[in-house]
Amino acid sequence: MKPNPFPQLLHAFFHEWLVQQRNVSHHTVLSYRDSWRLFLRFVAAQKTKSVAKLGMDDLTAVEVLAFLKDVEQVRKSSIGTRNCRLAALHSFFKFVADREPLAAAQCAAVLGIPTKRAPVVEVRDLDEDEISAILAQPNRLKLEGQRDHVLLAVLYNSGARIQEALDLSPRALRLESPFQVRLFGKGRKERICPLWPETVELLKALLKRKPRREDEPIFVNRYGNPLKASGLRCSLQIEAICGGSGQDSSLTAQQASLPTQIQARHRRESCDSRG
Repeated sequence: MKPNPFPQLLHAFFHEWLVQQRNVSHHTVLSYRDSWRLFLRFVAAQKTKSVAKLGMDDLTAVEVLAFLKDVEQVRKSSIGTRNCRLAALHSFFKFVADREPLAAAQCAAVLGIPTKRAPVVEVRDLDEDEISAILAQPNRLKLEGQRDHVLLAVLYNSGARIQEALDLSPRALRLESPFQVRLFGKGRKERICPLWPETVELLKALLKRKPRREDEPIFVNRYGNPLKASGLRCSLQIEAICGGSGQDSSLTAQQASLPTQIQARHRRESCDSRG
């Protein structure tokens, strides 16, 4: 019986290529893993066989196109998510093309599948009154409310991506003049942003109330685990409903996308300051 090279190729792709040779981030590995898990389950269902019995011959461009269609139409994922799934597949087939010359035609067919262009939606950034209303929303008498208030203040101050802010630990902060925060973003890029004195005082108060070691995340949930973006959105929605501040419902609906709007405003003000 002819041996099936696919399991060895997939293992080498993740362990040797992505981790050892490319040294990609942990988030990239998890994203590629999830994409391949969904793809293999889809193909197995289409072929009415178990995932363990799938081979390279089953993973054709036709199956990839069908999978991408399923991602959009059945799973109701966005075009951006569809393109992320395709990127994970493209990376593997590019890797295989270098390892298995006999599969070159199959790999070329998959690599020829283009990414899809998505409509660009203009983000309406919030004005100062709206941002002030949202910053005042969390109940700072509660630890979770104080945490959310400080996190939103850091986002507004720095223009950080939500994950960049959630990953912050005390060692990334300089709470003495000049006040700074060190952010680690996509592609492991590092940048340093100034902090306003008001933001520094908020951070000091939070760390005094909830001390953290130098390498521990500042923003954690009630169980002490790192706060996730989904947890922040849920917390903001609950605060908006139960906060009792009389906030307008249209403003409540904008809270889930607040980090994006804060980033847009921050970029605009930075451009204005540079003339």
